[in-house]
Amino acid sequence: MSGIAGRASRPRRRGASALPLALTGLAVAAVALLVLPLVGLFLRTPWSRLAALLAEDRVHQALRLSLVSSLAALALCTVLGVPLAWVLARRQFPGKRLLRALCLLPMVLPPVVGGVALLVAFGRRGFVGQPVEQLTGITLPFTTAGVVLAEAFVALPFLVVTVEAGLRAMDRRYEDAAATLGASRATTFRRVTLPLIGPSLTAGMALCWARALGEFGATITFAGNRAGRTQTMPLAVYLELERDLGVALLLSLVLLFASVAVLVTVRAGSFTSP
Repeated sequence: MSGIAGRASRPRRRGASALPLALTGLAVAAVALLVLPLVGLFLRTPWSRLAALLAEDRVHQALRLSLVSSLAALALCTVLGVPLAWVLARRQFPGKRLLRALCLLPMVLPPVVGGVALLVAFGRRGFVGQPVEQLTGITLPFTTAGVVLAEAFVALPFLVVTVEAGLRAMDRRYEDAAATLGASRATTFRRVTLPLIGPSLTAGMALCWARALGEFGATITFAGNRAGRTQTMPLAVYLELERDLGVALLLSLVLLFASVAVLVTVRAGSFTSP
């Protein structure tokens, strides 16, 4: 009887082992899909031209503008996004789900559509941009400030959703203990809440900065592609694709290294589990 039972169980064992094998094969295919384009980028890059390219003024301008605008967008997103995440995580009010959906919409909105929306709102004839220009003389489209606004528009949801998740997951008993000891709400938020959500805030800021650094569609639609003023690194890559493929590959590598640095920051700041 035991032999018959053993023979009967063998097909099920073979079938059970087939599933992990199939999943492993699909995982390998997924890795190939993600890695092979990067391998091609490294193989086709003219490394001998790297030093000369990095010495060119146009590259300095694009890189400088990318860093300045993305960091400015990160600062704007942090100042506005942390309070917004706190409201979404802690407050209850009518229309909260709709508000959250609207706030996270730029994550899935086509970037070009985001650029058009920015033009309609903040353009010289926009319902916000026109009165602002009339009152202050400030024009946002096709300026460096417009680049910052476009990058902040598309990057803000990444910070909000990450920080909101951190606020929901934290143990609120520490805040209650601080309040019991006489700490004000501002002090509790600054000295208890922010340190507790530090990993989530770090990860959200890193993802936000990476999204701002790599922004293309909304920027070119709302701010244009003017060298030294609105031409960031992604826009420079797009322009060089029509001029010199080697330069486009080298500029792409610069952005790739920046993205790797962001991933390392996210890993070290938040996702520490093996």
